Amino acid sequence: MLGTRILSPSCYEGGVNLWQAILIFLLSAAVLVRAGSSLAGYADQIAERMRMSRLFVGTLMLAFATSLPELVTDITAARAGAPDLAVGDLFGSSMANMAILAIIDLLYRGKVWPSVELGHARVASVGIALTAIAALSVFTKSTLNIGWVGLAPILIAVIYVLSMAWFRRMPLLARPGLESPEIPMQKPTGWSQKAADMSLRGLWFRFGTSALLILLTAPITTLSVKAIADSTGIAQTFLGAALLAVTTSLPELIASIASVRIGAYDMAVGNLFGSNVANMSILVFADLAYTDGPILAAVSQGQVVAALGAILLMSVAVAAIVGESEQTRLRKFEPDAIVLLIIYAATLVAVAFYG
Repeated sequence: MLGTRILSPSCYEGGVNLWQAILIFLLSAAVLVRAGSSLAGYADQIAERMRMSRLFVGTLMLAFATSLPELVTDITAARAGAPDLAVGDLFGSSMANMAILAIIDLLYRGKVWPSVELGHARVASVGIALTAIAALSVFTKSTLNIGWVGLAPILIAVIYVLSMAWFRRMPLLARPGLESPEIPMQKPTGWSQKAADMSLRGLWFRFGTSALLILLTAPITTLSVKAIADSTGIAQTFLGAALLAVTTSLPELIASIASVRIGAYDMAVGNLFGSNVANMSILVFADLAYTDGPILAAVSQGQVVAALGAILLMSVAVAAIVGESEQTRLRKFEPDAIVLLIIYAATLVAVAFYG
């Protein structure tokens, strides 16, 4: 009964109190974690059976599935009249994905960054460009539109489709020494072994089921965060970039860690950069749901801070990955991941101040 009530924006008229909203938030976040944890194994086996690049599978298929919370979340927030929550979630999620990349590097020191293709730089460059277009639209308060939908989200959606075709056709860019036996690929174990034993049809079914579970849970998470914002008076810009963004990025975190554990390094990194590209394409759906005009013209200028933070984090992350080598991976400590986490924390503080 409680979950049904929070699915409607009218519940904020007093139907759900703060503690109920917090409880619903925690339960729905737990479901997102559970569903996200199974996606990596299914995607890895699908890539293996269909002989597809794990970079492409991570960038497109896994990134799309783990970005479903952002899609449903931001449509829900836009329809509920909370544009700052919707846009803040997208910029904040892109920031959180780079923090996840840093966490993975710290957890699996010397294994991930020097082991992936250099083609991730291409994906990151598209993510940076799309985020810059969105940030420029917010900064200028552009009202150029088609119908009620802003021109910038439409342009971003077109570039997203074209970039996916480019990613599919781009050649591999393996770094020298990538084939080194010092970087072992792990055997499937546990739940990933169960995925390896499934038929291709069964893998697609389980992958789709996990994605559907994420799709159904995301609106509940979104509206619970809006209820917390309404009850506490905390700015939607900050809650979107912090609490909601971290929650909707949980599938990326779990799926990427699971990918690393089975040795699918390119799929893990491709998932994170690919999710940032997908996040910006979601703006057009949020704008369609927000019928009061272009959504990027309706949000706080504090969103520009979050967008610039996402751009800075992606730039540092791709520089760190491209700069890794067989020599640097053998060192005990590299500061790249720490720098990413410091920038992430500093940007959140700036968003809280300006938001």
